Amino acid sequence: MEHNQPSSSCIFLDKFLCQYPDHPALIQAQQPFTQILSDALAAHQPCSSDELSTVQASAPAPYYSSHIDTPAAAAAQGNNTEDPAPAFSLNVMATDTVEPSSSLPAESSSCCMDVVSMAFFKGMEEASKFLPSDGVAAGSGRGQKKRLDVDDVDEAEAGTGRSSKQMAADGQESEEAAAREMLNQLMLNGCEPSAADMEELRSAMEMEKTPRPRGSRGTSAVGQAVDLHTMLIRCAEAVAADDRRGVADLLERIRRHSSPAGDGTQRLAHYFALGLEARMAGTGSRLYRSIMVRRSSLADYLKACQLHMTACCFLPVSFLFCSETICSAVAGRKKLHIVCYGLNHGLQWPDVLRRLGNREGGPPEVKLTGIDAPLPGFRPAQVIEETGRRLSESARRFGVPFKFRGIAAKSEDVLAGDLGIDPDEVLVVASTFHFRSLMDEGVAVAVAVDGRSTNPIDTVLNTIREMRPAVFIHAIVNASYSAAFFLTRFREMLYSFTAQFDMLDTVVPRDSDRRLVFERDVLARCAANVVACEGADRVLRPRSYKQWQARSQRAGLRQLPLDRGVVQMLKDKVRKEYHRCFEVSEDQHWLLQGWKGRVLCALSTWTAGDDPV
Repeated sequence: MEHNQPSSSCIFLDKFLCQYPDHPALIQAQQPFTQILSDALAAHQPCSSDELSTVQASAPAPYYSSHIDTPAAAAAQGNNTEDPAPAFSLNVMATDTVEPSSSLPAESSSCCMDVVSMAFFKGMEEASKFLPSDGVAAGSGRGQKKRLDVDDVDEAEAGTGRSSKQMAADGQESEEAAAREMLNQLMLNGCEPSAADMEELRSAMEMEKTPRPRGSRGTSAVGQAVDLHTMLIRCAEAVAADDRRGVADLLERIRRHSSPAGDGTQRLAHYFALGLEARMAGTGSRLYRSIMVRRSSLADYLKACQLHMTACCFLPVSFLFCSETICSAVAGRKKLHIVCYGLNHGLQWPDVLRRLGNREGGPPEVKLTGIDAPLPGFRPAQVIEETGRRLSESARRFGVPFKFRGIAAKSEDVLAGDLGIDPDEVLVVASTFHFRSLMDEGVAVAVAVDGRSTNPIDTVLNTIREMRPAVFIHAIVNASYSAAFFLTRFREMLYSFTAQFDMLDTVVPRDSDRRLVFERDVLARCAANVVACEGADRVLRPRSYKQWQARSQRAGLRQLPLDRGVVQMLKDKVRKEYHRCFEVSEDQHWLLQGWKGRVLCALSTWTAGDDPV
């Protein structure tokens, strides 16, 4: 029998049969066709392989009902093995034809049907391997089962998401708790590194047996000396000349002999090479931002800072100098107002509060105004507020009347009238390594104020003069890599950072994780910004103490002489507690700190130029 139906009708019937394969009416209607096929097969001769393939190709693949899970179940549904039609539905498209033939004997039908049945059961056995085996009841239709599986997956994914969010929240809480504990520990210790930490560091250095190469020359795998400093300078010259092939060759050689886990020179070369590569590719700002984003957790960063304060005298000496100067300025007075540029988590102020709390005659009333750059986002003063709360707790612990006010703004945007200065207060202004990010007339747009051309540096210094403080304590990073010309800036920074990496390589073990964090999050960040960035993107612009002296005097500030007793006390402290290569000296009323003759930071005290001595 042959039917000529339109193609649209075929598609409709096929979809209908596939969608409702187990409907009783359809099963009943298919029984005559099944009988016709059986009679046609019975009338054939023994089927050859070609004829069998023709019969199989004339019918589409059978649909296995969802309630048949295994071949045994299929056999149980139909007891007549010669006619497996009751166990499954054979759907024949309307356009397909089956040509019956009367040349096959009746006894050959069982052979052909056995072959078909065996093929069917073997296929069903293979398909059963993909069915669920966890005892979940299957649905009555293919679409329903698919929906159940999707729901199960969604629920599992939702559970995994909730678990991941809970784990992330727990991890964040534990990280914040560790950071708070670390901050409290640093604030309690003040500028005095613990004796246990210093002894542990000395023991670790004594146990380290790694030979340390001298000078700036590394050693290659074949024993040939490699001057990484010279290679870095040559690479910087190639970058300035836009010699891309020369830069690529030199960077390849530098990478071959450098490593973030090597000696001081190898680590220096590794980070400077990253900056040179980014500058040549024009991705300096992207590199700097990526380092800022990938910074370690606050707890790890504070641990690295603690290691640096234990091994290096620069910060402890600066904090102690500040504490001694403030206590001397407020002697015999009842009110103290400290204006702090750059809070730095308030690490230096608990020592001042402790000293004031132990003062004879009782502590003065202390008001601290903290000025720091705002953070991006909806809470620009979040870190400032947290620092204020910790300082308030420290003041209560030491019995000091204390008030804190935070200002989230750039240093040059704060005016003297914004600070609420009381004439009865002893006003102290302090900046500990914070003004290294101030721009000068080379970058900032100069504006006319009272007929004068000014810039952020002059604005800040003029504001401090207008405050008329009893003392302005200024701690700076002594470096000259704020020059406008790249090669000059690169050489100055290379010399300065050589001393810093050599210092860490001498006093801190190479396998220290905290040292790696400090070098990556502090030194490498500075190197990337100064080497790879230009214009407003270059935010670090340190100057030498002689440059700061000239700028401060031009702004109307007068330098105060150093206290001889404080200077001698600091020299003795460094000589007794730190490595012998650390140096403390004086020059033009500046207290200088350095490493092996290289001055790395300096401190001085100032007041308004027209105030009486």
